[in-house]
Amino acid sequence: MELIDGIATRRSVRGFRATPVPEALLRQVLQVAGRSPSYTNTQPWEVSVVTGAKRDQLSLVLHDLAAAPAPVQSEVAAPLQWPAQLERRASEHNARRFKALAVERDDKGTRNALRLMNYQFFGAPCVLLLWLDKSLSEWSTFDLGLFTQTLALAAHGVGLGTCLQASLTHYPDVVRAFLGVPESKRLMLGISIGYSDPDAKLNNYQSARANLDEFVSWHD
Repeated sequence: MELIDGIATRRSVRGFRATPVPEALLRQVLQVAGRSPSYTNTQPWEVSVVTGAKRDQLSLVLHDLAAAPAPVQSEVAAPLQWPAQLERRASEHNARRFKALAVERDDKGTRNALRLMNYQFFGAPCVLLLWLDKSLSEWSTFDLGLFTQTLALAAHGVGLGTCLQASLTHYPDVVRAFLGVPESKRLMLGISIGYSDPDAKLNNYQSARANLDEFVSWHD
């Protein structure tokens, strides 16, 4: 796959086949992601790879918490408000997505079921949990973003799909305890990874992107 084509065709996958991903393939993707640039080559990212019975148990724990629903305790704060242009993009995205799925605005049951699919990892046989040491600054968060994008592109390049999920950070204390991760580590992101299911209805939706002139200014 050509690099430019890979970047252009990568997309979030929200429906996976149950087919296990070979460990060797996961190692290949993670090894490539480890080549990502970072501030003074600190390479601050840490990854928990969760598969098999452990994956199933974690899914049940998170699903039950979210279904309760237990209060969200994410350590990565969401903005209290978005700038108007960003708010518009998010609102339009949600409206188009639910329209594509034929889900009405007042259909709270279906919307909640779709929300809870996050905690089932959309059927993916593997989930990656990304951590940073709590002592690190915004520069390391930026580095983790570079690592995450490289990982998603590497996965795409070997025929795997990914879904980057903030929702998997909602219960960090529970995840740390479940996996034996030290309290000094902050849960930054979850990534469901596996083979895309082309028949999954959620995979029929393609998000829109801003035109170039909306985010680029030229200075001659």
